[in-house]
Amino acid sequence: MTEARPNLTYVVAVAAGAGLVTLGLYWLRKHCTSCKNLPINPSIRKNEAKVSDVFDIEDLLKTIEPGGKISLCRCWRSKKWPYCDGVHKEHNKCSGDNVGPVNIVRKKAADS
Repeated sequence: MTEARPNLTYVVAVAAGAGLVTLGLYWLRKHCTSCKNLPINPSIRKNEAKVSDVFDIEDLLKTIEPGGKISLCRCWRSKKWPYCDGVHKEHNKCSGDNVGPVNIVRKKAADS
């Protein structure tokens, strides 16, 4: 019985593909300027010693339709801050981070 050997072309193609993916990820992490050596909060209310907000739950409920939600930014890069605009997706891709918004949902009104 002879042992089956993988096709050399297949092995080289897989190795080359893995190498290109690794090289691409390395290049992205090395050259991505939107994430390197930046503070967590790059631009929001920098004149304050500490950025802290209070939301009144009753006021929030007035802005959310039953069954709806609002998303609050946690990456500090949103142009609609304090609301999320999805910019964390690019930040995560570049930095390897996993930050996402805080979602506040309002339950649907109960049927009477």
